[in-house]
Amino acid sequence: MTDTATVPAPPFLGQIITARLTEALAPTHLEVVNDSHHHAGHSGDDGTGESHWTVVVESPRFSGLSRVARQRLVNGALADLLATRIHALAIRARAPGE
Repeated sequence: MTDTATVPAPPFLGQIITARLTEALAPTHLEVVNDSHHHAGHSGDDGTGESHWTVVVESPRFSGLSRVARQRLVNGALADLLATRIHALAIRARAPGE
């Protein structure tokens, strides 16, 4: 008898980014945009189609923080991915009401 069970595909990087930022920042708004197609063939394109990203995130955690401090929170949530799978990350981080 042959086992026909399939192994589920690993989540796309965008799903991982979304889950990490949701857990770390409890955002009231979150957009995760794959910009990799704009960089195909350029330096940093690893051929996966998941190397360049933009995140737009609104979170109460950002209230009273500088732009740099906000970006550090995002980078901290994604640190291992930035070291291995993300070549470029554009961040737009704001607090509610901004």
